[in-house]
Amino acid sequence: MPALWIAHVTVTDEEAYAKYAALAGPAIAKHGGSFIARAARYVQLEGKERPRNVVAKFDTLEAAEACYHSPEYQEALSHARGASERELLVVETTE
Repeated sequence: MPALWIAHVTVTDEEAYAKYAALAGPAIAKHGGSFIARAARYVQLEGKERPRNVVAKFDTLEAAEACYHSPEYQEALSHARGASERELLVVETTE
């Protein structure tokens, strides 16, 4: 069943986060993920507002989780740590 990788982010260091973004996209693509929303317009209706919101679709929840734990994504993530406040989850779709 397909799964969505959903990240809510507040960037605190643009330069370091740019390094994350440059590496994260190829890591996600390598693991079969494709972006369906990336830092686009949004409306915050509930909860903590994060100005950067990203949704990527993967073939399965397991593929998304494997991407997260991959060396490529962990290298990218090393640039986001300390450069952002973020929440990330993966949820299966109903389709």
